[in-house]
Amino acid sequence: MIAVDEFATIRPDDASDEMVEVRSLLAANHLGLDSQVEAFVVCRRDGRIVACAGLDHNVIKCVAVADEFRGESLSLRLGSEAVKLAAECGQFHLFLYSPPHNLSLFRGWGFYPLVEVPQLVVLMENSPIAIQAYCERLRQQRRPGRKIGGIVLNANPFTLGHQYLVERAARICDWLHVFVVREDASLFSYADRFRLVEAGVKHLETVSLHPGSEYIISRATFPGYFLKDQALVDHSWAAIDLLLFREYIAPALGISHRYVGTEPFDTVTEKYNADMKHWLQYAASSAASVTVIEIPRASVRDVPISASQVRRLLARGDFPAMQDLVPAPTLQFLKRTFSASRTVTKETES
Repeated sequence: MIAVDEFATIRPDDASDEMVEVRSLLAANHLGLDSQVEAFVVCRRDGRIVACAGLDHNVIKCVAVADEFRGESLSLRLGSEAVKLAAECGQFHLFLYSPPHNLSLFRGWGFYPLVEVPQLVVLMENSPIAIQAYCERLRQQRRPGRKIGGIVLNANPFTLGHQYLVERAARICDWLHVFVVREDASLFSYADRFRLVEAGVKHLETVSLHPGSEYIISRATFPGYFLKDQALVDHSWAAIDLLLFREYIAPALGISHRYVGTEPFDTVTEKYNADMKHWLQYAASSAASVTVIEIPRASVRDVPISASQVRRLLARGDFPAMQDLVPAPTLQFLKRTFSASRTVTKETES
């Protein structure tokens, strides 16, 4: 009898029994369950789940096929069903992260590699031209000059520390390009963060503010379910994010220098700054190196300004204490949006 494969979509919150099978299949493939997956495509054969692929917005994750069915056409059919599910959810530009040994499998799904961290992770997308189209849009915003700078901000929220960094970099560059991380994985929405950055840098005539893109990766949304420890997750996220910047964004805009504030508080961000020097300046690459410049953080009463400090004050409704930490537009937004009695409990990356 010919085995019949049955494909179905399950939601992690609605299918506890089936998710037990999915977890078991992932574990057999040395994978964990990514908590951000919103839906799974699963394939049943003889009543048993033998393949699965997860979808988190426009990122395919947690792809696994039972050992005995690898090498069949099942993997290709699984890919087709995953792409179909994404389309039904309105997602057409797709990404996936994978260990490099699965590169050929996902090429068969119609995905193309963007950047790779050797032996750890490769980032792929389902278009051979999307990154080139993005870079062409950036090239239209190039500015002349010998020293072109770049800054990437989360700005959660935008502080006087962020403003100081941008102003300092703008003074020593012929032109400065500022990017705002797009993912809504912060206390403040991307739209609000972008507006506050825009208000805080509009007085600078040699600064271009760019909307975030899918090619600037947030640590909060980087999938690490196939990596064994948090150190590898952080290392891989930094490498992917920085290689995308070096190999695509910087050449498109002619960026020669990347500016960042020193990090006295957060060890992960401090490590990211060190990784920045490695991947942008020293790592082997077909792209030109980008010089990393660390600028000492602005301080108030000898305490470096940080977005996390502002969030703590916001949680207490202490608006007077914020006056020395944020520009006027940010303070006005915080007062308008959060009453003094509102408790803010969500602490996220700065």
